Amino acid sequence: MTRSRIVIVGAGFAGYRTARTLSRLTRRRADIDITLLNPTDYFLYLPLLPHVAAGVLEPRRVTVSLSGTLPRVRLALGAADDVDLARREVTYTDPEGGRGVLSYDRLVLAVGSVHKLLPVPGVAEHAHGFRGMPEALYLRDHITRQMELAAAAPDPATCRARCTFVVAGAGYTGVELAAQGELFTDALVHGQPLWQGMRPRWLLLDIADRVLPELDPRLSSTAGRVLRRRGVDVRTGTSVKEATKDGVLLDDGEFIETRTLMWCVGVRPDPLVAALGRPLERGRLKVDRNLNLPDHPEVFACGDAAAVPDVHHPGRYTPMTAQHAWRQGAAAGRNVAASLGLTSRRPYAHRDLGFTVDLGGVQAAANPLGVPLSGPLAGAVTRGYHLAAMPGNRVRVAADWLLDAVLPRQAVQLGLVRSWSVPLDTASPEVARVPGPRSDADPNRQETRTAKEDPHDKQQ
Repeated sequence: MTRSRIVIVGAGFAGYRTARTLSRLTRRRADIDITLLNPTDYFLYLPLLPHVAAGVLEPRRVTVSLSGTLPRVRLALGAADDVDLARREVTYTDPEGGRGVLSYDRLVLAVGSVHKLLPVPGVAEHAHGFRGMPEALYLRDHITRQMELAAAAPDPATCRARCTFVVAGAGYTGVELAAQGELFTDALVHGQPLWQGMRPRWLLLDIADRVLPELDPRLSSTAGRVLRRRGVDVRTGTSVKEATKDGVLLDDGEFIETRTLMWCVGVRPDPLVAALGRPLERGRLKVDRNLNLPDHPEVFACGDAAAVPDVHHPGRYTPMTAQHAWRQGAAAGRNVAASLGLTSRRPYAHRDLGFTVDLGGVQAAANPLGVPLSGPLAGAVTRGYHLAAMPGNRVRVAADWLLDAVLPRQAVQLGLVRSWSVPLDTASPEVARVPGPRSDADPNRQETRTAKEDPHDKQQ
């Protein structure tokens, strides 16, 4: 019996939703094989990653098992290296360095995005991104370590540098990271007083004239007001000119002494799509309204890797957000099934339903269905939205939130992730490069990390 082979590359918002949709639509077809290629065995709910970095949620709370939630889908662990459209093959490298090949009759490219690196001296060496679980775990340890070292510093200048944290990029991820991080360090300082009553210092930088420049001005104003009220130094119209192990030089000439630079200036499509040699739109693979690659009806693309026509704004493409990626995944799954005669095709069309920005504690900014909200009400809406959107672990996440509200956070370093294993230029957010041991023991070496997108732009 001839079997149809479907290969899905990537298990982010788009890839996971594609696999889940196809698992449901093909449940009565024994002649269809579905393979999901991904570097890890879990789907990462990225919008809650700042909660992990700040010690609010335990790491496994924001991950969902692929094999446990995708019946009839075979998981192939590995990172895609190349796609041969003529031979209909995907080559990949598994976690142990082995090479593999997957042949397909239908292919869905949902490889997502990687850090956007700018030509700023020192950033690649002294900053870290915020694209996956390893980086969140590293940052959680790093912030804790810097606060402990600041409390034991021999002089005020060293103390001040260690308890100063710089976030470059005031998009979705940068804002949430600064908000959650500021609350985290404030909690840590209660148990470990700093020199002469010194307080942790957080700086949020962006070249734009306001935080969250891609969102509604009212959300931006609310978020900026909450951050400033807490003491976050929000500087708009400001960028990083150079990064060193001792601090950050700003474009206005000021040098900020710090051991922590978090790079949240944005993302770019995974380079794999450019290697296909097909038409691109700002690095994204051009597809039609059915998410098909022109001249290759057997190939589909969705999520950050795909430039999908925006039917509500002719001539434009849907933005790189989790909201679109999640829904494009459903459309891709349905259209792949339609190409096998199981259902009917449906062009992708979706309007943004609004955004929510968690500002830590009970604070948030949200505009569900265009209705602007702030304060505790927005906080309740934001957390309710995340619980509804998560494909698993809802009870565990809610329990962690409840415990965080009544119990102090555990400020300990686990030492599971070293800085050299989460470099800013890592192509795949979940595959750690190991270029050779570099000691994390030197407290004077700048260890940092940063944040995504912005997709968290990818906020659903």
